[in-house]
Amino acid sequence: MSLLKIRQLIKSYKAPEGVRHTVLEVPEFSLEAGQQLALRGASGTGKTTFLNCIAGILRPDAGDIELAGQNIAIASESQRDELRAQHIGYIFQTFNLLQGYTCLENVLLGMSFSGPANTQQATALLNRVGLADRMDYRPGELSVGQQQRVSVARALANQPNLVLADEPTGNLDPQNAQEALQLIREVCRENTAALLLVSHDQGVLDQFEDCHDLAEINKAAKEVAK
Repeated sequence: MSLLKIRQLIKSYKAPEGVRHTVLEVPEFSLEAGQQLALRGASGTGKTTFLNCIAGILRPDAGDIELAGQNIAIASESQRDELRAQHIGYIFQTFNLLQGYTCLENVLLGMSFSGPANTQQATALLNRVGLADRMDYRPGELSVGQQQRVSVARALANQPNLVLADEPTGNLDPQNAQEALQLIREVCRENTAALLLVSHDQGVLDQFEDCHDLAEINKAAKEVAK
């Protein structure tokens, strides 16, 4: 049984001149539990929009997005927030860490959306990503590679079924990018979480045995690619 199943997904935006542009047109897509899949796509092909619809951050115009047997696409905003907290971890290119909070506090906050924060579990996650000696540091006191490690720990804080990664190495140098990607994949395997990563970086995409062009899935991306 698929962890994630998408059917007839449509998402469009209204341009300033009043014309609607379709960004996503996904007839069918699925992801199995524990699967690690990378999607290749240039800027403007709907990568972030696709992940944001799956995460319930955006609501599609039409279609179904079933995650763990629940349809995110037709859920209310509060229901989508709850589903995201229970089932999804999100790793962003820009990290999205709270600057006034320590590493530990950022991870604990990630836990608080799905239930009581567990300091022991948060500490274990930061240990796992190599930040045992940086727990009380704030993001501004960390290197960019260390900040991405915090975001990986935070994404796994609620023990999600699915981790979404949006250009997660885009702000890292090649060495840190390689280390971050390895870490993301290893931690997902250890936590039996499926991973859906989108990127335009061929060096990142080459690390995945399971890699497809977004245009194979998103008919709207084919139009952009022409």
